[in-house]
Amino acid sequence: MTALVLERLLADETETARLGEDLALALRAGDVLALKGDLGAGKSTLARALIRTLADDAGLDVPSPTFTLVQSYDTRIPVHHFDLYRLSSAAELDELGFDEALTQGAALVEWPERAEGYLPKASLLIELVQHGEGRQARLSGQGATFDRAARSLAMRDFLESVGWGEAQRRHFIGDASARSYEVVSLAGREPRVLMNSPRLVLGPPVRDGKPYAVIAHTAQSVSAFVAIDHALKAGGVSVPDIHAEDQEQGFLLIEHLGSEGFLGGDGEPLAERYAAAAELLAMMHGKTWPRRLEAGPGRFHTVPPFDRAAMMIEADLLVDWYVPAISGGPPSDDLRAGYTREWNALFDRLRASEYTLMLRDFHSPNIIWRGDRSGHDRLGIVDFQDALIGPSAYDLASLAMDARVTISPGIERRTLDAYIAARHKAGAFDEASFLESYAIMAAQRNSKILGIFVRLEKRDGKPYYLKHLPRIRDYLRRALSHPALGSLREFYDAHGLLEERAL
Repeated sequence: MTALVLERLLADETETARLGEDLALALRAGDVLALKGDLGAGKSTLARALIRTLADDAGLDVPSPTFTLVQSYDTRIPVHHFDLYRLSSAAELDELGFDEALTQGAALVEWPERAEGYLPKASLLIELVQHGEGRQARLSGQGATFDRAARSLAMRDFLESVGWGEAQRRHFIGDASARSYEVVSLAGREPRVLMNSPRLVLGPPVRDGKPYAVIAHTAQSVSAFVAIDHALKAGGVSVPDIHAEDQEQGFLLIEHLGSEGFLGGDGEPLAERYAAAAELLAMMHGKTWPRRLEAGPGRFHTVPPFDRAAMMIEADLLVDWYVPAISGGPPSDDLRAGYTREWNALFDRLRASEYTLMLRDFHSPNIIWRGDRSGHDRLGIVDFQDALIGPSAYDLASLAMDARVTISPGIERRTLDAYIAARHKAGAFDEASFLESYAIMAAQRNSKILGIFVRLEKRDGKPYYLKHLPRIRDYLRRALSHPALGSLREFYDAHGLLEERAL
């Protein structure tokens, strides 16, 4: 495979340090950055900026590893700074623990030519050469490391195009998808959030000739976020202002709503905040939302339906991933057929449910608490690009059975009661029908999440999601206690799907 090349002119040390910052934001565990350049070319400036960005510590002491050969830093992604100048043989890399370092983090390697081809082929080579009063940086490589670096530099170009080129970038949050978020800061301005939302890679067909994301109606571009943001704001929901956008590349510069969440200092959920979020949902569910939304001049997004096919392929994640993990083998044809039969019977019961705009991931990581505001404005809502038209009960089930926070039955009940009271106060409300829909949607969502969290570990190498499985099983048991789900509960019990398992 031919190496790809990017070149940047760096006017001074500040721009060299900025390149280090940009590369730090693209770094992942297992990456190798090979840094070449003569004395005075700026290698130390770039390395220091990269490591300080990962540590989010502008004053961090970053000594040269010339004599120690390797210096390690316990940063957001552990980074190991190697200097191979004094290496007598490439074989000495084994003694330095190079391969082990890559299993734990990333490597920044100076004098990589002394490694004699020992470095991975997917390494990103960064060459710094004096160029007039400044220097030129030449980045070359192939594969994911180069692609991420190139995208990070494109994000810097986007910031430059909207007057934020000199902004400091720091990691804010990532999620289980390819999206990521950074906080960007510029002197004299309020910090903003830089949203990186690449176009969705659809993957292979999995059913009826369609990829999973098409069947599940996952948003394929950032235009969905823009359109739904505009609609929610017009409907009285506090969502980020969009200050600048490049929808083609998937970059947005948006308002920073804050960082305060729904947990107290002891890590316990704050019941009053969950209740406030439930009341916001009640307000939203009292409105009529258009399905065709404008994302900009000539751009429109049609909100897809949460139809039977989408519900089923999500629920099937439990059979596709969770069942093999707990049983050591694929599900039997009888189990799969029975599972599908049980769920289709429940989906039939949803036909009479109330349908509305369903944000899909309405839970604490995506809700910002703003205690200095009043009413619904206390809640800032983010991460809604995958919204659908679906049962109104789904979002309440997502909130009251928060996947990443242990919600006690008492707080769940308070959250439900706050919603139900608000709906009754606003007008006619079929509480019994809603509670049945709530149980079905809670069971569907938590079945899906059991599968997703196993998939994240098995397929994507993210084992830390497995710690949530006991909580999700408990939520599933709660949902299945509703009388309408009695047959499904018997099916889960018969196949041991609710038993505590160590994966």
